[in-house]
Amino acid sequence: MRDYRDEFTGARVVVTGAAGIFGTWIAEAFAATGADLLLSDGRPEPLAALAGRLGARHVAADLTDAEGLKVLGDAVAGTWQAPDVLVNNAGVYPRTPLATTDPDEVRRVLDVNVIAPFELTRRAVAAMITAGVAGRIVNISSGAAVCPGVGGSVYAASKAAVETLTRSLALEVARHGIRVNSVQPGFAPGSEVSEVSEDHIESMRARIPLGRMSGPQDAPAAVLWLASGDASFVTGTTVAVDGGRTAGDYKPPVQEQGARA
Repeated sequence: MRDYRDEFTGARVVVTGAAGIFGTWIAEAFAATGADLLLSDGRPEPLAALAGRLGARHVAADLTDAEGLKVLGDAVAGTWQAPDVLVNNAGVYPRTPLATTDPDEVRRVLDVNVIAPFELTRRAVAAMITAGVAGRIVNISSGAAVCPGVGGSVYAASKAAVETLTRSLALEVARHGIRVNSVQPGFAPGSEVSEVSEDHIESMRARIPLGRMSGPQDAPAAVLWLASGDASFVTGTTVAVDGGRTAGDYKPPVQEQGARA
């Protein structure tokens, strides 16, 4: 990852879902550039620990309801006239079959994964326009948006919505110099979405053409690039940072399959 200190020192950056693995990696990457960070998560203790380690502001907010969104939105508005960068990373990932999916769980997923980024973006964009800030919005999506798995239908639908929202909002706010993009991170052991067996982790790795899992610099490098001037002509797009996982129906070479048998 290149040195972005010339780009982001003092930049006002909001990261939601900061206590999760991808949120932590993204927050760490921005902190290393000297950005002025406001971190949010619904889990107060790990959030406070991360913010303390990075020297960042933080606000605990439950994004499943309007009150939590208001708490975070008000915190951002009370900290700066407008953010320069908003990273909508917060997300939930239930794996339940259709027959046993609770409608309340569907609403929770949509509230966090779709409504929250929409509402936070709405407030951020309004502030950016008023302040004359050519802001950047980066939404964190998932390969599930284009390559869904069994038992993850609601999550996949929510992330497909995020990518459509990204494109639509990019068109709407482009005239203000505001850019909206999204990133599909690759599979990372240790994330909330990958609390699975070692066998499953190995089977996932075998389906990644570049042969490894996502690491701490992969998704953050794309997020920082999209938020930087290097991507000043990029908006309305989704960048897959997944080792080729969503490029097609990949299977490991026959000899490699045999070695695992």
